[in-house]
Order: sequence, then C-alpha cells, then structure tokens
Amino acid sequence: MAATKSILSMRQWAYMEFGDENAIKFVAMATPEDLKANAEFIRLADSFVEVEGGKNLNNYANVDVITKIAQEQGVDAVWPGWGHASENPKLPNTLDAMGIKFIGPTGPVMSVLGDKIAANILAQTAKVASIPWSGSFGGPDDGPLQANLNAEGTIPDEIFEKGTARNVEEAVEAAERIGYDNGIMIKASEGGGGKGIRFVDNEADLRNAYIQVQNEVVGSPIFIMQLCKNARHIEVQIVGDQHGNAVALNGRDCSTQRRFQKIFEEGPPAIVPKETFHEMELAAQRLTQNIGYQGAGTVEYLYNADSNEYFFLELNPRLQVEHPVTEGITGANLPATQLQVAMGIPLYNIPEVRKLYGRPDAYGTDPIDFLEERYRDIDTHVIAARITAENPDEGFKPTSGSIERVKFQSTPNVWGYFSVGANGGIHEFADSQFGHLFAKGPNRESARKALVLALKEVEVRGDIRNSVEYLVKLLETDDFKANTIDTAWLDGILAEQSITVEMPDHDVVVAAAIFKAFEHVKSSTEDVMESFRKGQTGTGDIPGINSFSTEVAYMDTKYNFQVERISPDVYRLTLAGNVIDVEVTETAEGALLATFGGEAHRILGMDEPLGLRLSLDGNTILM
Repeated sequence: MAATKSILSMRQWAYMEFGDENAIKFVAMATPEDLKANAEFIRLADSFVEVEGGKNLNNYANVDVITKIAQEQGVDAVWPGWGHASENPKLPNTLDAMGIKFIGPTGPVMSVLGDKIAANILAQTAKVASIPWSGSFGGPDDGPLQANLNAEGTIPDEIFEKGTARNVEEAVEAAERIGYDNGIMIKASEGGGGKGIRFVDNEADLRNAYIQVQNEVVGSPIFIMQLCKNARHIEVQIVGDQHGNAVALNGRDCSTQRRFQKIFEEGPPAIVPKETFHEMELAAQRLTQNIGYQGAGTVEYLYNADSNEYFFLELNPRLQVEHPVTEGITGANLPATQLQVAMGIPLYNIPEVRKLYGRPDAYGTDPIDFLEERYRDIDTHVIAARITAENPDEGFKPTSGSIERVKFQSTPNVWGYFSVGANGGIHEFADSQFGHLFAKGPNRESARKALVLALKEVEVRGDIRNSVEYLVKLLETDDFKANTIDTAWLDGILAEQSITVEMPDHDVVVAAAIFKAFEHVKSSTEDVMESFRKGQTGTGDIPGINSFSTEVAYMDTKYNFQVERISPDVYRLTLAGNVIDVEVTETAEGALLATFGGEAHRILGMDEPLGLRLSLDGNTILM
C-alpha cells in the first residue's frame, strides 16, 4: 500500500510542478511473493530489485538489505513508508553515514519517539496534557516528569527510569497510585500494532498481564497508565521542516477500532469543538518544534467528548496509512510535502501549504508564523474505509490467496487505491490491507452516504475473504450516524455479535441452485462439444444438459431441485411442488444476473474444499 501511494502522489506532484511525471525515478524492493502476487507497486516503479522472501525481517524491515540496495542503485533518497523499517532509527542513521537522504526524521529523534515512555516525557515538557501514568501522578516527587534531549539525543537515564515499571511489584505500586476505577493499561514502551498492551481492572490480573506484555515485546521497558474511558482517538497531522518550523495540517478521528487496529478514519474530527482542536494542534506543534522534528508525523490524543479533555497518547514518526484523509480536506499532497521538506524547502515556501493559509501567491517566499496564524476553514469532510483480506465471521481473521479481480469505480466524491491488480493475490507474509477508499462531502453525513454507496459497489473475486459487507453494516448503525462512538465501540459489537451480514434464506438457496444449474449447463455443453470435436457423434448426453437435478445444502438442510431449461436464458426450478422461472444472463466478467421473485440479483460463486462460497448482491455466504 505504502509504495503504491507514494509513487502515485510524487508522480502527480512532479507532473503538476514540472510537467514531467518521470522527473523522479523510483526503485522498489520486491520479494518473490510480491512478484507472484502481481503487486501494484512493482508495476508502477521504474525498476525493482528482487530480495529474499519470507517474513519482513528478511526484506522490507531489514536495514542492512535496504541500505545495501540504496547504495548499489545510487539513489538520492529513501522513502520508508509505514510499518517495516519506517520507525527503526538504524535506517536514517545508516543512510546518513552513506550520504543518502532519509525522507523522515533524524535517527536520534526517531529513536526517542519510538519509545513511548520517552515520548510521554517530551510531551509533558512541551506542556501537552498526559493521562495519569507511571511518569505523572501529579505529586511533587513523582511527576509530571520533564526533560529535554541530551547531547546524544536521548532522555537522561535517571529521568527515564522514573517513568518505568521495572518489575511486577513496581507495576502494582504504580497502579495503586493511579487507581483501578477507570481501568489500567500495561504497555510495552517499544510495542505497537496491538502488541505489548493489556487492560486490567484488578491487581491479580495485572500481575498476570505484566508477564504477558514482557513476553510479547521482549526487552522493552514497561509503563502503567490509566485507561481513558469513553475516549475518542484523535490525531493531529504535523510536518516539521529543517528550519525549525512546524505546521499542523488539521487531523483525523480514528475511533472506530478493533483491538487497537483502525477500521474507519475521518477528518476533520467533528466531535472536537473547533477551539479545543486548535489547542491540540498548537500542543502538537510545540512538541514538534521542541525536539527538532523533520518530516511528516502524527500526534495522537485520547479525547473525552463528555468532559472536553484530551491527553497525549504518542507521536508516530512517520506518515500514516490514513493520510489521504488529510489530503482530502487540506489539499496538501503529503508524500510530496515530505519530499520537499527533505529537499530543504521551508514549509512556508511549499505552494499547497501557502494555499491552505490563504496566501495569494502560492510561490511566494514570505514567512508564515504557524503558531500564530490559522489556516482557512475546512469545508469538506472525508471518511475512509480500509479494505482488508479478513474474515469478519471469524473475528476478522486474516486470509490469503489469489485475487482474480477487484471491481471499484471512482466517482467525483469517492476515490481509492489498491495494492493488487487483476490476477494478483495476498500472500501469507503480506499485510491484510489491500485497499483504501475515501469518500468526501460537504459534511459528515454526505461523506458517510457516499462511502456506503461506494462500498456496496465494490466486488472482490478470488480466494480471500474481505470485510466490505461488514463495513457497510457498521456505517449504517445509529451510533456511527450520530457520531457517538468511542474506541471501545467496535470491540463491544464484535463481542456481542450484534451485527451480522445476513441474506434471506430463500434467496440464498435459490441463488445457489441457479449458480449450480448454470455451471452444470456450461460444463455439460462443453463435454458434448469436446466429444464432437473428437469425432464421437453420440447424443445420449444432450438431454442431460436441459433437464437435471441439483442439490443445495444450507444451514444443515438439503434442498433437491429439479431443473428444466425452457429456453437458452430461462431456467425452471422445481422444489417440493413449488415452481419458479429464472432468467439468467452471464456478464463479461463472469457474474450471473438472475431475475426471480420480481427482483434482479447478481450472483458469483466459487467451489472451495469446505463448500460453495456464494456472493449474492455483494454479500458473501459460505454454503
């Protein structure tokens, strides 16, 4: 996903600025699995270097491999994307020693931000509010801890240690001082992506969970923090340049999560009052400037809508996958902005930033005081949906396999991009996300409706399962419409199984019978034709093409249909004395358009080891 988006964005910028989309050349790394899966970024890149396959430590997360290829290929810069090695300070440090530009923050700054304890201390130093944690109880001797970076670019050890819980007993002591009333989070300072984090509400569970976190992120310092109940996950998109400037490009609400993994992202964060959000932006800018941050990053907060309070969560030292939400509301091309910052261009000289701040001359050079001046009012709302190869019927369990076709049609209000093309796939080492859709409108409800309509038209054919149908159901809940959700909302729905994707049983059974009947006619006809081609003129099998029986098994019940083909496109199905005539047409891409019960339906099917996987009007059913 990252490589695909960066190439598209930077080429767009190169063409708009220089009239030549090929002014920048892209060299990609590619594993054998990505080559086999027909990954889109390989097609887009000007050239690629094949690297060892398997887990990402062999390739995309291997700093030695990345830097070796960068040097051999003579590149000027490396764009790290997100995930993999994007937050490993060894990458910018090694590239810097080679004389190759890293498009992102410096190694020392990345190192300190990659540690959640250090990041919290830096946030407190920049007067960014923190939720009670083991580094900020509020007393005279225990916080809030504050420190500036030392000459080595790190937090002084003696201050850092005060924020940690080095063993179970220290964790218990910290939790008692914070209090269990709201719940306690045990977090690995070097964790992320849902790893190294546990929630508890009593001492016994804390003692067990501490050991689990220790084992999950081995060697990482651990800290304790209060759970922020009824919290929203609010992000501020920041960019710092090489001249000490920091701009906040609005932000995003990423509260729809399951097990700390985002599902929907939207912006601007409509739940936060305008003045409160401006305070959050200023706090993020102060933090960015205090540490000399360069490049794009995200300051994340927990926000309580009832009390209008916000608390620092972390600063991600990279671009986020959901950054196109910010692009849609501000007009700033973020990968291109990263590139310009890496080239040494001040933020106030970047045309898209100047336009956002209402400067009449987009190519002017007069400075902008980003802490004092405000950008223009945002008049657009964008909601994004991640398209993943996950099975919502099994708790969003990742799936892998081939993808025959992805059908998606952009509209003036919805656009998206996918990391796989036709006849591609998702392999076992790949991230489960393979697509991202973005819908815009003048307000949140317009954007929501546009996204629902777009998702209903998405069609993914292949071996994988996907979450598209479930996303539509979530978007149409009353809670989402009213914007009353929080970070625990989706996990609660999954635990209660209160949302399911269901189709009427009779429609499912009839659709399955139609698919099986059509496949029977097609294969039987081909068998007869093959016999004729071999010079065999027997006609005994021809009647079986137009009159036969077929069985459908669904929900522990078997249905035996008698099928009569009364014209080339009309099938008469008989079941227990009930008769229905169905008109069937096959589309160019292999879908069946079937009219029965006074309605037209779209049917796709695939035989699997566990049975028939049926797609009926965009809903997937495993028979």
